[in-house]
Amino acid sequence: MVFRVAFKRILLVKPSGRKGLSFAFDLIPTGLEYIAAYIEDTVDTVHIVDMELDRRKFQDIINLYCPDLVGISLSATEHNESLRLAKIAKKNGVTTVIGGYHPTSVPDLMLSYPQIDMVIRGEGELTMRELLEKGTPENVLGVSHKKNGILVHNEDRPKIENLDILPFPARHLRQYSYKSQNRTTDCDVIVASRGCNGLCSFCCEPSMNSGCLRCRSPENVMKEILEMAEYHQRKPLSVIFADPNFMGNPSGVDRLCDLLMEHDLSIEFGALVRADAMAKHPEIVKKMCRAGIVKFEMGIESPNSKDLKSTKKGITNRVHGEAVRNIRENGGRAGGTFVIGLPDQTIEEIKAFPTYAKEIGLTGAAFGIATPFPGTEFYKELNNKGLIFETNWDNFDEMHSVYRTKHLSKEMIEEMATYCMAKFWNLDTFIDQERVSQKRTMRKKTIVDFTRERTLNLGFMTNNGNELQKDNFGQHIKTFLEAYVDPRVETYTRTVGAHDVLEMTRFLRILGSQKIQCTLSLDDSTVSFVFKTTSKTVDYIRTIRGRQAGSTINLDVDLKCLAEPSYSNLLKIPAVLFSHNLSIKKLWNTFKLFVAISAEALISNLQTPRPQN
Repeated sequence: MVFRVAFKRILLVKPSGRKGLSFAFDLIPTGLEYIAAYIEDTVDTVHIVDMELDRRKFQDIINLYCPDLVGISLSATEHNESLRLAKIAKKNGVTTVIGGYHPTSVPDLMLSYPQIDMVIRGEGELTMRELLEKGTPENVLGVSHKKNGILVHNEDRPKIENLDILPFPARHLRQYSYKSQNRTTDCDVIVASRGCNGLCSFCCEPSMNSGCLRCRSPENVMKEILEMAEYHQRKPLSVIFADPNFMGNPSGVDRLCDLLMEHDLSIEFGALVRADAMAKHPEIVKKMCRAGIVKFEMGIESPNSKDLKSTKKGITNRVHGEAVRNIRENGGRAGGTFVIGLPDQTIEEIKAFPTYAKEIGLTGAAFGIATPFPGTEFYKELNNKGLIFETNWDNFDEMHSVYRTKHLSKEMIEEMATYCMAKFWNLDTFIDQERVSQKRTMRKKTIVDFTRERTLNLGFMTNNGNELQKDNFGQHIKTFLEAYVDPRVETYTRTVGAHDVLEMTRFLRILGSQKIQCTLSLDDSTVSFVFKTTSKTVDYIRTIRGRQAGSTINLDVDLKCLAEPSYSNLLKIPAVLFSHNLSIKKLWNTFKLFVAISAEALISNLQTPRPQN
């Protein structure tokens, strides 16, 4: 059937369900905002809804906006939810079109569902506009559709060579307040280029952009940054450059840094970069940190050359240390991602990943499970061998094992992801982060702010862990506890005193000489943190199995409140917390601890600038 319709009311949708590592870098549906900006002058209305944040029922949204066409952008983990939303749209007589990496790779699969009318393959701006203007998918480049029950794949649309022709994303259509992890600072996303000249076998970029890197001019990017700052009323802002290879054009980045330093912006930038570029261009790294681009995520993948070769990463592990050193020397945050569960990896190799991450000096690391996404060379190889056993797209999230490997079971691979996170994200890592950032900020972070951030980190990890491993969360907590015991924490904190990194003079003066023991337990798994303090210093921090004798303050937490969240478990926390502090002396010491905490919190609140009306 060929249809010709006047599409005048457009609803663009980001489904809920995006999970895994990519979730952290893709909070805002910038792709939909680009499309909205490009079609806005051709239609009567265009709205964008983010179902991750929207609390309305989708049927109520349809009733409110009465769209002629619903466009959904999705990843693999949003496959099932997108079909549910599309089904609701079709029941209301609305035409449906989908796009993104996942539909681009599997258009036949997506069109096999009756609720999907069309698939836009590749970049969506030009294709969507032409589709709306014609009112039919006939001969619209980049569209797949159904004609008389037969699937039709129109020819590919050439990639947009000059990205400067695109209007900036339609931020004015946002209905939600996007916040960074501290839940107070606004966050945003900007894309300075498209594509990547790397050809990693597990990455979706080659199938979308064929290894073709296209960059916006630095002047065009700067113009959007200034517009973005005004949109956020010049308030402090956290921004991610979501380019898959931000340093793909080093001269362009160098020029952008010059432009950034001409303006006094309260913006902290992060970027996704390749380690080889960061190793090769130390002067540009230095300039990026001076210009406010201070957080970097690199695809380290593995310390093993065989893994780097098998995934066609195109780098050697020699450059890892050089890249991290260049970032650290300038006070930047060197983050890296690792891929665990590759077909022939062993448990011993995976357990070495967090050790390697610390040895090369990373101040942040994520450990994702190798996931074969449709359209990638990795997927084709595994699918041809019949190794992919998972059929639920919800689990293609880089946190679940979905194919058979030579040496490890699905359960062991998923536990290894938890092990690596625990082994890396210990207290020495958090202190090291602050120590490095001081090279740039020239000031100490307060103990209150440091503790508040760690609490947010714990909440983020707990919520996501419970969501991703809800059927086996208790076992993952036990794995986390067992991995957290590490003598390197004491070695590091004896060498680098926490009091030299964090502002805690008043806190220590009130607290005095103590040996504080904080014990976390779940069933028969028990881990303790021991903090040895004087009135001026933190002598060391130690992590041990079980308990240590001779503590002056004990804080006990039963982690059943996390593993088995319930009202009754939450009520037990205060009683259990102080169950080992029943002597008069320990009660007095515990009182001093809370006075010290309260004093720091009070001073911190008094010093925090109040928002201007």
